Amino acid sequence: MSNELAEPLRLLVEEFCRLPGIGKKSARRLAFHVLRGTDDDARRMAETIVQVKEQMRHCEICFQFTDQQPCRICSDPGRDQGLVCVVQEPGDIFPIERAGGYRGLYHVLMGALSPLKGVGPESLKLTELLQRLDTVNEEGGVHEVILATNPDVEGEATAAYTLRLLKPKGYKVTRIGFGLPVGSSLEYADEVTMARALEGRREI
Repeated sequence: MSNELAEPLRLLVEEFCRLPGIGKKSARRLAFHVLRGTDDDARRMAETIVQVKEQMRHCEICFQFTDQQPCRICSDPGRDQGLVCVVQEPGDIFPIERAGGYRGLYHVLMGALSPLKGVGPESLKLTELLQRLDTVNEEGGVHEVILATNPDVEGEATAAYTLRLLKPKGYKVTRIGFGLPVGSSLEYADEVTMARALEGRREI
């Protein structure tokens, strides 16, 4: 008996395989889960995916994903406008928010420096960061920039490069503490670890 999947199922498995962290076995399990569900379940999932693609955009200020402009964090008057936490990806914001205690703003670089992957400074939202900080300074001042890039080789290189851009302008720049394991990603940090990393940040 052939072990090959029917063409529609094979295509669905291939699509699931394109998701980060999903291998062939997990993709097959997800595909069969969809098959076991009702037509309404599958339709709702498909419509939700289309809806999120149509309605979500990058915030015009911080570049996280949002359904309003500016995003809810940037438009919150209760946030400290002079405190900006710089992260690599939109998903990095959520563990910091879950940790509680941080009431500043964010700036998403949309990646990290990686010459081997062809990602240079021009590929990141660094120019936008500098322009934003200059604008905030005109309105009242930035008292601290927190570099919260991942504690891996690319994240460290990105933090070092960003520091070189910010220090000549006189900004106080801090780096999150290393309660985070070296080589890990902020996206997977638990609340306690993230809170300790923020509390243990040091000036650089």
